[in-house]
Amino acid sequence: MRERILDLVFLVGVVFKGLDGLVEVIGGTLLLFVTPAQLLGAANAATAEELSEDPHDLIANLIIHGASRLHAGGELFIAAYLLMHGVVKVAIVVALLIGTRRVYPWAMAALGAFLVFQVYELFTHPSLGVAVLTVFDAVIIWLTWREWRRNRELRNTWRGTLDWVFRRPAQS
Repeated sequence: MRERILDLVFLVGVVFKGLDGLVEVIGGTLLLFVTPAQLLGAANAATAEELSEDPHDLIANLIIHGASRLHAGGELFIAAYLLMHGVVKVAIVVALLIGTRRVYPWAMAALGAFLVFQVYELFTHPSLGVAVLTVFDAVIIWLTWREWRRNRELRNTWRGTLDWVFRRPAQS
């Protein structure tokens, strides 16, 4: 049962990484074409209703705070980081879905490199978002290592886990 739950967490994490990578690619691309002032205006417009109802709303205030701290040089760095991070994540997920085990070490190395950068960011500019992302990435790296060590391709884990979730066979 524990193994099946870890398989499920791994698969959900891979799907989340893929979706997160797509969002990062879209966000990074948008940042290349939007000025910091336009971004702040969009953030104000998107959060205005929520902040009028609850001026202390955490998410809305974080969005406004983040948008207000951007400047031209910082925006370009963030766009490049999001694009690079997103493309790498999407490439890893696609390669895992194609079904080659050779991708596992590369996936762990790429995520590990981003993890090192995130740890550095935690020490220089602590934030809850980076802390959560760092823990999530560490868990995904561990689960990827576990999968690689078990000598399984993602598609086999996917099939077995879906069978377990939807059919609940008598033997786990």
